[in-house]
Amino acid sequence: VIPPPVIHIESYSENSISFSLKMTTNIKVSGYVVNIYWTFDTHRQEKRTLVIEGEKSIQKVANLTAHTPYEISAWARTELGDSPLSFVHVVTGGTRPVSPSLKAKAINQTAVECSWTGPRNVVYGIFYATSFLELYRSPHNSTTSAHNATVLVQRDEQYLFLV
Repeated sequence: VIPPPVIHIESYSENSISFSLKMTTNIKVSGYVVNIYWTFDTHRQEKRTLVIEGEKSIQKVANLTAHTPYEISAWARTELGDSPLSFVHVVTGGTRPVSPSLKAKAINQTAVECSWTGPRNVVYGIFYATSFLELYRSPHNSTTSAHNATVLVQRDEQYLFLV
């Protein structure tokens, strides 16, 4: 039986998490697959995937959001096959940024000007869709460090926007 890997949180800050991965077995490990999940505004679950080569590993994941719960899951690739999943949860330090205040204004039938307030020197995600279900499952999206963006949409549709 292949055991799941051990994920140990080494440290965390307001914008990063460092963790180690190891196996408690003599089975040869070729690498790990790690998923980091977090929820954006209760509407959208985000994921970052890391493919890590080698038996033992310490990883640092940066560009995270302060005071946000993250779930890290990992499995090992071994000579006998893939291991079961391991999970850990961690909340980054600091104070969570205030949600931006969004205004969306139609420029014409196929363009919407989005503008918002919020801190400088951060990256904003713009998510939009024609229904709440689509907004949750597979929204259109883009990123910017500006405080406005023009979004191209289909004519004769109503859209929901999140920043």
